[in-house]
Amino acid sequence: MPGTVQSIERAAAILRMLAGGPGRLGLSEIARALDLAKGTTHGILRTLQGVGFVEQDRTSGQYQLGAALLHLGTSYLDINELRSRSINWADPLAANSGEAVRIGTVLEGEVLVVHHVFRPDDTFQTLDVGTLLPLHATALGKVLLAYRAGGATVRSELTAYTRKTLIGRRELTAGLEQVREQGFAADIEELTLGQAAVAAPIRSYGGLVIGAIGVSGPVERLCDSHYRPRPHLITCVRDAARAISRDLGATR
Repeated sequence: MPGTVQSIERAAAILRMLAGGPGRLGLSEIARALDLAKGTTHGILRTLQGVGFVEQDRTSGQYQLGAALLHLGTSYLDINELRSRSINWADPLAANSGEAVRIGTVLEGEVLVVHHVFRPDDTFQTLDVGTLLPLHATALGKVLLAYRAGGATVRSELTAYTRKTLIGRRELTAGLEQVREQGFAADIEELTLGQAAVAAPIRSYGGLVIGAIGVSGPVERLCDSHYRPRPHLITCVRDAARAISRDLGATR
């Protein structure tokens, strides 16, 4: 039986480290953690970068998983599986939050709503399953963009749905960085005036983000007097996202 290929083993170890780490990692950190020479580590990273599996931040020089790998990593996960694994947690989230719940994933540069639970009251509501939403103007979409789920990227031209929609590339990039830091995204009248939403990432094996779950409703219910998402809603959404992620095999 032929032996293993050492370079592939090392490349796999680097990818696992980037997937399991707190964020971007520097060359020295990676080399030290894996007990590899810097030259060897740099060569592997350059190769991984060349095929899109790794990306390097131009400012810091640090590395993170690339969009090509994230897209490859989600190809095994059928949308129906994401939906079926999420259903058990979507209903309790709607009950605990008192708001409508939507679960989304990336489809051709937009958010595809794969599951929708109505707000638990008697008001008239329409089913959003199958609806496509913009990535940059929704809480679900900003989560997917922030973690490059399904290879999601920011489009060159962004539509302003309201005066609060983030359409400046620098402003949106800063907002996505904040999403990664805090672990959730908010949309406060960015898609529809008077409406707000909060969403958190759903992860699969290796910690890769493959979807998002969130609540949506009127601004006065989802936000405080300073137009900030209410803390208990953030907690409810993040707890549901973590529970679904565990069901999908995520260890983080």
